[in-house]
Formats: sequence, C-alpha cells, structure tokens
Amino acid sequence: MRRLSLLIPLAGCILSFVSERVLAAPTPYSTMIVFGDSLSDSGQYIDFSGAVGDSTRFTNRTGPTYKEFKGEAYAPVAPMLLGAKLGIAPGDLAPSTSMTGDTDGNNWAVGGYRTDQIFKSITKVSKVTVPRDWFGAGSTLRSRRGYLVENGFKADPKALYFISGGGNDFLDERVRNPAEAAKAAQNLSDSAFALQQAGARYIMVWLLPDLGLTPAIYGTPAQAGSSYLSAVFNTELAHQLSQIDAEIIPLNVPLLLREAIIDPARYGLATGQDLVGTCFSGEECTENPQYGINSPTPDPARLLFNDSVHPTEAGQRLIADYAYSLLAAPWEVTLLPVMAQASLNAHQDQLRNQWASDNGQWQAVGQWRTLLAGGGQRLEIDKQTTAVKADGKGYNLNIGTSYRLSETWRLGIAGGFYRQRLETGANESDYKLNSYLGSLFAQYQHNHWWGDAALTLGRLDYDSLKRKFALGVGSGMEQGQADGHLRALSTRLGYEIAQASDLWRLSPFLSADYSRVEVNRYEEKGRRSTALNYEEQTLVSNRLGAGLLASYQATPQTLLFGEAAHEHEFQSDTQRLNIALNSLPSNRFKLEGYTPPSNLARVSLGVSHNLTADLMLRAAYNARKSDGVMQQGVNVGVSLNF
Repeated sequence: MRRLSLLIPLAGCILSFVSERVLAAPTPYSTMIVFGDSLSDSGQYIDFSGAVGDSTRFTNRTGPTYKEFKGEAYAPVAPMLLGAKLGIAPGDLAPSTSMTGDTDGNNWAVGGYRTDQIFKSITKVSKVTVPRDWFGAGSTLRSRRGYLVENGFKADPKALYFISGGGNDFLDERVRNPAEAAKAAQNLSDSAFALQQAGARYIMVWLLPDLGLTPAIYGTPAQAGSSYLSAVFNTELAHQLSQIDAEIIPLNVPLLLREAIIDPARYGLATGQDLVGTCFSGEECTENPQYGINSPTPDPARLLFNDSVHPTEAGQRLIADYAYSLLAAPWEVTLLPVMAQASLNAHQDQLRNQWASDNGQWQAVGQWRTLLAGGGQRLEIDKQTTAVKADGKGYNLNIGTSYRLSETWRLGIAGGFYRQRLETGANESDYKLNSYLGSLFAQYQHNHWWGDAALTLGRLDYDSLKRKFALGVGSGMEQGQADGHLRALSTRLGYEIAQASDLWRLSPFLSADYSRVEVNRYEEKGRRSTALNYEEQTLVSNRLGAGLLASYQATPQTLLFGEAAHEHEFQSDTQRLNIALNSLPSNRFKLEGYTPPSNLARVSLGVSHNLTADLMLRAAYNARKSDGVMQQGVNVGVSLNF
C-alpha cells in the first residue's frame, strides 16, 4: 500500500538504519530479504521534509512533534524491527534502490507495488516510479535487475525471505470479484514459489489484513465487500502456499489485528477509542481526538493506524513481535526433550553413585539391600544459533533395591520421580516436567573385572508449558500440556588395577549409552493468531565414552569415591520442529532448534559412611559439561541390608 498525499516526487532514496537495539538472541539466518509494498518498504523514497539522511516510510514519525519539517525520522517498519531482533546487519535491512550512492540493501519492497510488481521485482526487474497521482506519474526514478536475476537465479538457502502484498491490487481496482482476488493471491504465491525453485528454504508470508477494517473503508458501503474479497484472497493464498515445498511461515495478520481491536489493552493500545474508524495523522481518515497528531496528547503508540491504511509504529511493532514469536518458538520448544534427558542423566548419576559407594562392599549372597535417595539438580543451557539460553532447576526422589544373586552377580530395580522447571527466552517462558523413571540393573564383578548395565523406561508429563513472548508494548503467552516417554540403556566395562587388600581402588572403564526421548504432539490452547501446535519430537542419543572410577577407604566406616569420564555423542544433528498455527492448520513448516553437543565430560565426587554394619549413608555431587550445556546435581541417600 502507499500513502500518496505525504510523498513528494523524488529522484532517489537513501540508506536508512534501524534504531532498535539488536537483541541477544539466536541468529540462525544468514540475512533477511524483503519483498512487498509500503507496509514493508524501508525507505525507497527520499524524505526531503524529515530527518537529514533518512527516507520516507509509510508510518508515523518518531516524535516528539511527529510532524514534517521538524527533522524527525520515520519509525521503522515491521521487517526492519524483525531483522533487528534476528541480529541481521542494518545494511541488509536497507532499501534495495538507494540513489544517494549508498550501498543497496536487501529490502525490495516499494510503496505502491501490486502483487504482479512484487513478482517482477524477484524474477525480472525492480522499479521505483513516480506515483500515479503526481506529475509525471509512472516515470521510472530508478530500476535494477530483479533479485533472482542479479543472483543468477540462486537464492540463499540460509536466508529468511519476507513477503507481503495485495492491498494495492484492491486500491488500484484490480480486485473486484473473487476470481481477481484469487489471481492476485496467485501472484504472491508465485513469488514464494520462484524463490523456492531457486533454493530458498525459509519464506515468511503475510496474509492480507482485512481491508474492511481499515479507516479507508470501515463504515462505508464497501466494507462488507472488501472484507469478503480480503478473505477470498487469503484463503487462496494459504492454499497455494501449502503446496510449495519449502518452509513457508504464514503470518495471520488479519486475525492478529482483529484481536488487537477486540482487546486493545493487552497490546498497550488505547481503550475506549475507535481504533478502526480513526487514525493518528488525519490524512484521508478521521484523526483520533485524544491521541491524534493535532490533539493535546499526540501518541501514535496508542493507536493502530497512522493514516487510512498504514499502521502506526505500534502496529508495525506488533506485527514484528508476532513474526518473531513464531520464529523463536522452536528455539524454546525443542528444549522439552532436553529436559527429559536431564532427568534421565540425574537418575543414572544417582544409580552410579550408589554403585560406587558399594564398590567392594556388596551385601552378602542371598541378601537384599534397599536404597532411598533424594536430591536436586540445576541445568544451564547457553544460547546457540538456533536455541535460546535456559536455566532449569528441579528435585527428585528415588527408591530401589538390589539382590546379590551370587559372588559375581547383583541384580536390582530402582524408580524415581523427578520434578523439573525450565525458564527460557527473553520473556522467561516457563516449562514444567514431571518424569517417572524406572530402571532394571545388573552388576558383575570377578577378580579385577567388573561391569554394569541398566535399562531405564520413563513416562513424561509436561503438565505446564507456558511460552511467553513480546507483543507490542505488552506480552503474550500461550499455554499447553504434553506427554511423552523415554527409554535408555547404559553399560560400562572396567578393570580394577588395585589389589583387594589396598585401601584405594582405581578402575579405567569404557561406557556405551543409548537413549531415546519422545515428546508427543501437542497443541497450545485456543485459536489465537499466536497459538501453535507441534508435531512429535524425538531426541536420540548414542554415546561412547572412557573414564576412571576411583575410591579410597579413609576409615573403616568411611569411603571416598569419584568418577571422571569423557563421552562422544554420535547424534548431534540440529533438531527440527514441525509447527503450524492453530488458525492455519494446513500450513505446516519446520524450523531449526536445539543442537545436541558432540562431546561431554562428567565428574562425580562422593562419600559414604557406614552407620552400622547394615546401614549406610551416602552423599554425592555430579556435574556434566559440554559445549553450551552444564548440569549439576547433588543427592543424599541411605541403604539398608536385610
């Protein structure tokens, strides 16, 4: 779309910079490349009446007066805000047709573009022309070869492509019936298809806002027809996009804006005001009497529309935050299997601590030994390029028993309950997990050789999953519940170097571990624009390791023990999560998330003390460290022979 009354015929444009602070967040995309109309135009036209060195954008100025000829720049549009959040270089977010000699950027959106012109800016030629109601209308100010033409029809598979458009097809009266609406939608889907054919993998596409709910049309006889044709356009667009073999991320902008109109306080917008029938600037629409530009308290951040069709900075930020929430979801949600893996690690550590404290002190043949242990753990995950930083904490309770079958064999069973909480992301999303784990184990010792093996099965109950994110000046939250299960097999084989009479023991060993965590498909509650559903996740771990087990009999009743090991992970591929909006269930897409580390070091230190001949007290500290992940835990337990 375009705002014609504010533009002055120009002969060029200049580079604009995003004022938003780049957030400390994952940066999975090499760059961001934008195609569209004035809703995404980062400044193709020079702003002679505003800030020096700035360009015209189709939203309000930054203030304090918000008026022309005051040296105030225009606020950034949604792609600029989104790119800043993703850590994209500011120069990449600049307009593609700068005429001041500055380097062209990757934003090919041009105010006034129809969907056919958007398609041409990708596949043929990009033109910035004099708008239709100016002197010399239609004459070209600057043109350059289209994006794919300039790049040899090869698209960057690691880039995020961003497409919006369709409004000018309506304003130029090229959409007057359902067939013409479907044709315009086809132009936009053809743009995405052309990029996919050239190698693009990640393409974000706006659905067209409901034009009947804009100040230009709202309350007029054209409202119902405009809303209907907008819906036809979006239905066809969503259908066509679902057929493209790429990760097409749809933005349900019309639903988002309807939600903002219904509940403005949630987004920091003004309550008790007509957010659709009024605007900030008063150009080609009714100026809002309380927050409009000429009111005693001008504030575009409280209004949704700047003029008859374009959002204010508040509307632009709302859309950018919405887009970012979809991209960021897998960075958080792919940590759910990692939580379960952390519970499994704590369970296995507790078993190994028990075995280490029993080293050389098994119960008599034919005798049982019970164990009861409790503890806590802490999980720290550093930021990755495709996963966010997270902090977790939890506690556990374990109970079990072992039976000495013979001089060389001991069998046992143990079960545990683990409660874990993980906070992650800039808005502190809160995920909680209850794990119910059970293990069967066997131990062997003969002369200097020893070994152990444990089979673990578990049920996972994610009883509270709260994904939180910025949404305009406010915040949003989507909630859900999920369940899952895990299975694991852990084995070690070692050789005792010391003699049976020595106070110390030292055993090098080899280990092999396998685990498989599955989190079932789940859906966040409701059908809001931000609510998502997720397909099943599977996290598999195959590790081989080598380590050293040591102990020292400090007194006849007290044993000090420790273990150190290094393990290599053979399943370290980045996790990919299959997602869909609840409001657009047929438009699924996969995005990258957590990447398991390839190497792991773990250490355990502990002490056990015999209170009586049959009663033993034990305490241990465990730590696991890999690239980006640190897990620590302590446990205290007692065991009793009978």
